[in-house]
Amino acid sequence: FAAVVGGSLGGMQALSWTLQYPDRVAHALVIASAPKLTAQNIAFNEVARQAILKDPEFHGGHYYEHGVVPTRGLALARMVGHITYLSDDSMDQKFGRSLRHDKPVFSYDVEFEIESYLRYQGDKFAGYFDANTYLLMTKALDYFDPARLDGGDLTKAMARSKTDTGFLIASFTTDWRFSPARSKEIVAALLANNRNVSYAEIDLNFGHDSFLMADPHYHAVISAYLAKVQP
Repeated sequence: FAAVVGGSLGGMQALSWTLQYPDRVAHALVIASAPKLTAQNIAFNEVARQAILKDPEFHGGHYYEHGVVPTRGLALARMVGHITYLSDDSMDQKFGRSLRHDKPVFSYDVEFEIESYLRYQGDKFAGYFDANTYLLMTKALDYFDPARLDGGDLTKAMARSKTDTGFLIASFTTDWRFSPARSKEIVAALLANNRNVSYAEIDLNFGHDSFLMADPHYHAVISAYLAKVQP
Protein backbone atom coordinates (compact mmCIF):
# COMPACT_ATOMS: atom_id res chain seq x y z
CA PHE A 1 0.00 0.00 0.00
CA ALA A 2 1.23 3.52 -0.78
CA ALA A 3 -0.18 4.66 2.57
CA VAL A 4 -2.32 3.35 5.41
CA VAL A 5 -4.21 6.06 7.29
CA GLY A 6 -6.08 5.72 10.58
CA GLY A 7 -7.32 7.67 13.56
CA SER A 8 -7.67 6.38 17.14
CA LEU A 9 -8.19 2.59 16.87
CA GLY A 10 -7.52 2.99 13.14
CA GLY A 11 -4.18 4.59 13.99
CA MET A 12 -3.31 1.55 16.06
CA GLN A 13 -4.19 -0.64 13.08
CA ALA A 14 -2.04 1.43 10.74
CA LEU A 15 0.90 1.21 13.15
CA SER A 16 0.36 -2.51 13.64
CA TRP A 17 0.41 -3.19 9.90
CA THR A 18 3.88 -1.61 9.61
CA LEU A 19 5.07 -4.24 12.10
CA GLN A 20 3.08 -7.24 10.89
CA TYR A 21 3.50 -6.58 7.15
CA PRO A 22 6.52 -4.24 6.86
CA ASP A 23 7.07 -5.04 3.17
CA ARG A 24 3.52 -4.09 2.23
CA VAL A 25 3.17 -0.63 3.80
CA ALA A 26 5.18 2.23 2.32
CA HIS A 27 3.74 4.95 4.59
CA ALA A 28 1.63 5.03 7.74
CA LEU A 29 -0.36 8.02 9.00
CA VAL A 30 -1.13 7.43 12.67
CA ILE A 31 -3.57 10.07 13.93
CA ALA A 32 -4.80 10.70 17.51
CA SER A 33 -3.55 7.32 18.61
CA ALA A 34 -1.28 5.66 21.18
CA PRO A 35 1.15 2.74 21.50
CA LYS A 36 -1.21 1.24 24.10
CA LEU A 37 -4.06 2.35 26.34
CA THR A 38 -3.50 3.72 29.82
CA ALA A 39 -5.22 2.13 32.82
CA GLN A 40 -7.64 5.07 32.84
CA ASN A 41 -8.59 4.44 29.22
CA ILE A 42 -9.18 0.76 29.91
CA ALA A 43 -11.32 1.77 32.89
CA PHE A 44 -13.55 3.97 30.73
CA ASN A 45 -13.99 1.10 28.28
CA GLU A 46 -14.90 -1.29 31.09
CA VAL A 47 -17.60 1.03 32.42
CA ALA A 48 -19.06 1.23 28.91
CA ARG A 49 -18.94 -2.56 28.51
CA GLN A 50 -20.63 -3.13 31.86
CA ALA A 51 -23.48 -0.84 30.83
CA ILE A 52 -24.10 -3.17 27.87
CA LEU A 53 -23.47 -6.47 29.64
CA LYS A 54 -25.88 -5.59 32.47
CA ASP A 55 -28.70 -4.53 30.16
CA PRO A 56 -31.51 -7.09 30.63
CA GLU A 57 -31.92 -7.24 26.87
CA PHE A 58 -28.30 -8.32 26.26
CA HIS A 59 -28.99 -12.04 26.74
CA GLY A 60 -25.33 -13.02 26.75
CA GLY A 61 -24.85 -11.45 23.33
CA HIS A 62 -27.67 -13.44 21.68
CA TYR A 63 -30.17 -10.57 21.72
CA TYR A 64 -31.16 -10.92 18.05
CA GLU A 65 -32.38 -14.45 18.77
CA HIS A 66 -34.73 -12.88 21.33
CA GLY A 67 -35.92 -10.17 18.96
CA VAL A 68 -34.50 -7.36 21.10
CA VAL A 69 -31.49 -5.03 21.24
CA PRO A 70 -29.75 -3.76 24.44
CA THR A 71 -30.37 -0.14 23.49
CA ARG A 72 -30.33 1.19 27.07
CA GLY A 73 -26.91 -0.23 27.80
CA LEU A 74 -25.52 0.78 24.41
CA ALA A 75 -26.85 4.33 24.79
CA LEU A 76 -25.26 4.65 28.22
CA ALA A 77 -21.97 3.25 26.91
CA ARG A 78 -22.02 5.85 24.15
CA MET A 79 -22.74 8.64 26.63
CA VAL A 80 -19.75 7.64 28.76
CA GLY A 81 -17.50 7.35 25.73
CA HIS A 82 -18.70 10.58 24.16
CA ILE A 83 -17.76 12.59 27.24
CA THR A 84 -14.17 11.34 26.96
CA TYR A 85 -13.96 12.22 23.25
CA LEU A 86 -14.66 15.92 23.89
CA SER A 87 -12.56 18.55 25.62
CA ASP A 88 -13.74 20.42 28.71
CA ASP A 89 -13.46 23.76 26.88
CA SER A 90 -15.46 22.59 23.87
CA MET A 91 -18.26 21.27 26.09
CA ASP A 92 -18.28 24.50 28.07
CA GLN A 93 -18.36 26.67 24.97
CA LYS A 94 -21.11 24.65 23.34
CA PHE A 95 -23.35 24.05 26.36
CA GLY A 96 -22.01 25.71 29.50
CA ARG A 97 -24.52 25.38 32.30
CA SER A 98 -27.46 26.32 30.11
CA LEU A 99 -30.83 25.07 31.32
CA ARG A 100 -33.65 23.99 29.04
CA HIS A 101 -36.09 25.96 31.22
CA ASP A 102 -35.86 29.40 32.80
CA LYS A 103 -35.01 27.96 36.21
CA PRO A 104 -34.16 24.61 37.80
CA VAL A 105 -37.09 22.28 38.43
CA PHE A 106 -35.01 19.94 40.61
CA SER A 107 -35.92 16.68 38.90
CA TYR A 108 -34.05 13.75 37.38
CA ASP A 109 -35.42 14.56 33.94
CA VAL A 110 -33.39 16.50 31.39
CA GLU A 111 -32.67 20.00 32.69
CA PHE A 112 -29.23 20.98 31.40
CA GLU A 113 -28.54 21.26 27.68
CA ILE A 114 -25.55 18.95 28.03
CA GLU A 115 -27.86 16.26 29.45
CA SER A 116 -30.14 16.61 26.45
CA TYR A 117 -27.18 16.38 24.08
CA LEU A 118 -25.75 13.25 25.70
CA ARG A 119 -29.09 11.47 25.73
CA TYR A 120 -29.64 12.35 22.10
CA GLN A 121 -26.20 11.05 21.13
CA GLY A 122 -26.75 7.87 23.14
CA ASP A 123 -30.17 7.12 21.68
CA LYS A 124 -29.00 7.90 18.15
CA PHE A 125 -25.98 5.60 18.49
CA ALA A 126 -28.05 2.77 19.97
CA GLY A 127 -30.33 2.97 16.95
CA TYR A 128 -27.70 1.92 14.43
CA PHE A 129 -24.65 0.42 16.17
CA ASP A 130 -24.32 -3.23 17.18
CA ALA A 131 -23.64 -3.90 20.88
CA ASN A 132 -21.40 -6.94 20.32
CA THR A 133 -19.33 -4.91 17.87
CA TYR A 134 -18.92 -2.18 20.49
CA LEU A 135 -17.73 -4.74 23.04
CA LEU A 136 -15.20 -6.25 20.61
CA MET A 137 -13.87 -2.86 19.49
CA THR A 138 -13.23 -1.70 23.05
CA LYS A 139 -11.46 -4.97 23.84
CA ALA A 140 -9.33 -4.57 20.72
CA LEU A 141 -8.33 -1.14 22.03
CA ASP A 142 -7.54 -2.53 25.48
CA TYR A 143 -5.38 -5.40 24.24
CA PHE A 144 -3.39 -3.43 21.66
CA ASP A 145 0.24 -3.36 22.79
CA PRO A 146 2.84 -4.04 20.07
CA ALA A 147 5.64 -3.95 22.67
CA ARG A 148 4.13 -6.71 24.83
CA LEU A 149 6.19 -9.44 23.16
CA ASP A 150 9.31 -7.29 23.59
CA GLY A 151 9.04 -6.93 27.35
CA GLY A 152 7.29 -3.58 27.02
CA ASP A 153 10.19 -2.09 25.04
CA LEU A 154 8.49 0.04 22.35
CA THR A 155 11.82 0.91 20.71
CA LYS A 156 12.57 -2.77 20.22
CA ALA A 157 9.05 -3.34 18.88
CA MET A 158 9.36 -0.52 16.33
CA ALA A 159 12.52 -2.13 14.99
CA ARG A 160 10.23 -4.60 13.24
CA SER A 161 9.14 -1.83 10.86
CA LYS A 162 10.94 -1.45 7.56
CA THR A 163 13.81 1.03 7.42
CA ASP A 164 12.39 2.96 4.47
CA THR A 165 8.77 3.12 5.69
CA GLY A 166 7.58 6.70 6.19
CA PHE A 167 5.52 7.74 9.20
CA LEU A 168 3.34 10.73 10.00
CA ILE A 169 2.31 10.83 13.65
CA ALA A 170 -0.34 13.47 14.40
CA SER A 171 -1.92 14.47 17.71
CA PHE A 172 -4.23 17.20 19.03
CA THR A 173 -3.53 19.54 21.91
CA THR A 174 -6.92 19.08 23.64
CA ASP A 175 -7.10 15.30 23.22
CA TRP A 176 -6.77 14.08 26.80
CA ARG A 177 -7.79 10.50 26.08
CA PHE A 178 -5.05 10.01 23.46
CA SER A 179 -2.79 12.87 24.47
CA PRO A 180 0.15 14.25 22.44
CA ALA A 181 2.50 12.66 24.98
CA ARG A 182 1.33 9.22 23.84
CA SER A 183 2.01 10.06 20.18
CA LYS A 184 5.45 11.31 21.14
CA GLU A 185 6.22 7.89 22.62
CA ILE A 186 5.72 6.42 19.15
CA VAL A 187 7.85 9.17 17.58
CA ALA A 188 10.68 8.59 20.07
CA ALA A 189 10.67 4.83 19.44
CA LEU A 190 10.76 5.35 15.67
CA LEU A 191 13.55 7.93 15.87
CA ALA A 192 15.56 5.57 18.08
CA ASN A 193 15.41 3.16 15.13
CA ASN A 194 16.38 5.87 12.61
CA ARG A 195 13.01 5.68 10.90
CA ASN A 196 11.69 8.42 8.62
CA VAL A 197 9.07 10.05 10.86
CA SER A 198 7.25 13.39 10.81
CA TYR A 199 5.28 14.68 13.78
CA ALA A 200 2.46 17.23 13.90
CA GLU A 201 0.77 18.50 17.06
CA ILE A 202 -2.35 20.34 15.95
CA ASP A 203 -4.12 22.95 18.08
CA LEU A 204 -7.82 22.09 17.87
CA ASN A 205 -10.43 22.47 20.60
CA PHE A 206 -12.51 19.35 19.97
CA GLY A 207 -10.64 16.84 22.14
CA HIS A 208 -10.25 13.35 20.71
CA ASP A 209 -12.99 14.11 18.17
CA SER A 210 -10.60 16.60 16.54
CA PHE A 211 -9.38 13.90 14.15
CA LEU A 212 -12.89 13.77 12.64
CA MET A 213 -13.15 17.51 11.99
CA ALA A 214 -12.84 19.26 8.65
CA ASP A 215 -10.27 21.75 9.92
CA PRO A 216 -8.25 23.47 7.14
CA HIS A 217 -4.91 23.35 9.00
CA TYR A 218 -5.33 19.70 10.01
CA HIS A 219 -6.30 18.70 6.49
CA ALA A 220 -3.41 20.70 5.06
CA VAL A 221 -0.96 18.72 7.23
CA ILE A 222 -2.39 15.43 5.96
CA SER A 223 -2.49 16.64 2.35
CA ALA A 224 1.11 17.86 2.49
CA TYR A 225 2.30 14.48 3.69
CA LEU A 226 0.24 12.58 1.11
CA ALA A 227 1.66 14.81 -1.61
CA LYS A 228 5.07 13.44 -0.62
CA VAL A 229 3.68 9.92 -0.86
CA GLN A 230 2.26 10.47 -4.34
CA PRO A 231 3.34 13.77 -5.99
